[in-house]
Formats: sequence, C-alpha cells, structure tokens
Amino acid sequence: MRLVRYTYHSKESYGILRRERIIDLPLLMKIKGKRAPKSLEDLISSGWRIDEAERLIEETSEEKIMQISVNRKEATLKAPILYPSKIICLGLNYRGHVEEIGAKIPEEPIIFMKPRTSIIGPDEPIVKPIFVKKMDYEVELAIVVGKKGKKISVAEADEYIFGYTAFNDISARDIQFKDGQWTRGKSFDTFAPIGPCITMSSQIGDPMNLRLVTRVNGEVRQNSSTSNMIFNVYEIVYHLSRVMTLEPCDIIATGTPEGIAAFMKPQPRFLQPGDVVEVEVENIGVLRNIVIEESR
Repeated sequence: MRLVRYTYHSKESYGILRRERIIDLPLLMKIKGKRAPKSLEDLISSGWRIDEAERLIEETSEEKIMQISVNRKEATLKAPILYPSKIICLGLNYRGHVEEIGAKIPEEPIIFMKPRTSIIGPDEPIVKPIFVKKMDYEVELAIVVGKKGKKISVAEADEYIFGYTAFNDISARDIQFKDGQWTRGKSFDTFAPIGPCITMSSQIGDPMNLRLVTRVNGEVRQNSSTSNMIFNVYEIVYHLSRVMTLEPCDIIATGTPEGIAAFMKPQPRFLQPGDVVEVEVENIGVLRNIVIEESR
C-alpha cells in the first residue's frame, strides 16, 4: 500500500494510491464514521495500521470508492512528509561508493543532518544557488519512522519503521569538500526531494534487495541495489537509536551507491539548470525534479 499527500482542485489531502487512483483517506474514514487525522504526519503519529485501511476499503462498495477517489494524473503529488522532527542521513553506506571515492569501510554509520526546510516533493524545482558550481545527486532509500524509540534492537527495528520513500540527497560538492564536513553543502533549500509516496513496511518486499536508479536527462547514472549496503535498514535504526531518540515521521536517508557526478570518469558531470533528475526506488516509484538557477 502506498500513501501520498496531494492537491486536487487547489485542495490538499492525503490518501491511498491504488491502481492509478488516489482514495481520499479522510473521506473514507468520514463515511465510516471515524475521525480522520488532519495530515499524513498526524496519521503516522496516531499509530495507524495498514489493516485498518484494508478493512475500510473491503467494507466500501467500488462505486463509493470511485466517488471518494481521484485520478492520479489529475492530482499533484506533494512531499509525503513536510514536518519531520529531524532528517538523519548516512554517508559512505554502500561498498561501491566507498570504493569510488577511495575511502575505508566505516566501522559504524557516518551520519549528518539536513534541515526540514530542504524538503521538496515530486516535480518541484531543485534550486541551484548562484555561487554553487558543483551540484550533485544521490539516490537513496529513506526510512519513515513510525513510533518513538530509544535503544532499539536490530530484531525489533522493523516494528519502528512505518514505511519507506525515495530520497535525493542533493549536495554542493564544492562547499562540502571545502568545509571538510557536510552540513552546509547539503542543507540548502530544495536539497532534499522526497516522494512520490510512502510504501508501507509490510508492502515494500525485502528492503535489503531493492533496485536503486538515478537518471539525468534519461541517462542512467546510478544503478545498484540496497543489497550493497554496508549497514542494512534494521542495523541503521539500531545504531541511530543508541545516539538519539527516534520519533514518528523522522526521515532516515540510508546512503547512496556509486555513480555520483563528482567521481565520474573521465571528468565530473555536475547538475546544471535545465537538467531533469529522476531517482527511482523499486516498489516505491520515480521521484522527478528539474534543476533551475536561483534568481538573482
């Protein structure tokens, strides 16, 4: 099951993406006499379970489902999560990426943070600041945390994962490499595209074997699998929860594979205004954004 936040005729809502239609979840709950959370974030924080939605759909006629749903092509998908308490990102978590930059395999996850003001959704523009010369892409599988937890074991980690989404960790490499740390170069507004949906953890399949692809103007730049992670999703939750309390709607970007622009041969090929960037994660979908120049 895939959850989306969307606008339709200038009205924002959230719902279930099913067979190219979006079932408005608040409307579905309303006709069944249930109180609907105001937002997708509130839904996640409420402890909502997928079987509740499945039961409501089963109890509702197909005619009524059509009445409370819209065609996906007529709706505008937005970033599924807008207000996470934190965005936690991993660096150097794919063997191929570690090899391409000539680093050592980390013994523990290397983490950094992004501000929530960097979030954008599908088809929203990535804004290239005028003074940034080396802007890069990074396809990543992102975890959406479902409930509060601290010191979570690997065996229990799945219970704390609400679902997964696609994440593009846009990076200003010139600033990142100049600073010697990653926060400034990865924190610009629009540098965290996410979406197009959240696939529930029970529906994702094997999170340790999902295909990841990046295309720039249709050209494949990254093509790998989460099977090449150094720390898998459950190990990541374990390590992070030893450091900080995880909370509902936190986003954890789990790292990127090889193929980034900065280390392309024979020379780097950084993002330029007009480029169309697509990152795709298996069982989630394609997250598409276009690069534009910052207005002067």
